[in-house]
Amino acid sequence: MRLLTKLFSAAVLFVPAVAFAHPGHDASGALAGLSHPLTGLDHLLAMLAVGLWASQQKGNLRWALPVTFVAMMLVGGWLGFEGLNIPYLETGIATSVLALGLLVSVALRPPVGLAVAMTALFAMAHGVAHGLELPTQASPWSYATGFVCATSALHALGYAAARALPQAAAPLVRLAGMLSAAAGVWLLAGA
Repeated sequence: MRLLTKLFSAAVLFVPAVAFAHPGHDASGALAGLSHPLTGLDHLLAMLAVGLWASQQKGNLRWALPVTFVAMMLVGGWLGFEGLNIPYLETGIATSVLALGLLVSVALRPPVGLAVAMTALFAMAHGVAHGLELPTQASPWSYATGFVCATSALHALGYAAARALPQAAAPLVRLAGMLSAAAGVWLLAGA
């Protein structure tokens, strides 16, 4: 019950953003950065999956996966702000949704270096996409702060949801991974 109360409290923080549904209220870009990961199915699923996958790990990988994702997403965001456009970027992002979903569905525990490298690659693609979608006249810093906060919250939500379940419910986390992978296939078909 405590977990549900904390999750609800965190969700309430996003409610004031509804009042800014009309353009012209946020010249800083913070709300745009905050909403970007929450409104795109591809970003939402990938970031939740990172949290789910981290919850299935042991030791340092529990924190290394989300931290790596956020750090490399920032690097990718900076590259996107600078105008780097990666060919097949949307295909790469859809592939990350598929791959992360599969990793969760089989609860893969790869060596640390491989897990961090995969996470970094996926994060870079998401970051470049965030950077390329910087709103005109918005501050890159406040926009980046927004998408980092939203991403971190999604990682934490995925992690906390999986860890709150009893061990007997581990198949539910794997099922969530399968559903995410299926969404990745659907996204790839449209990419």
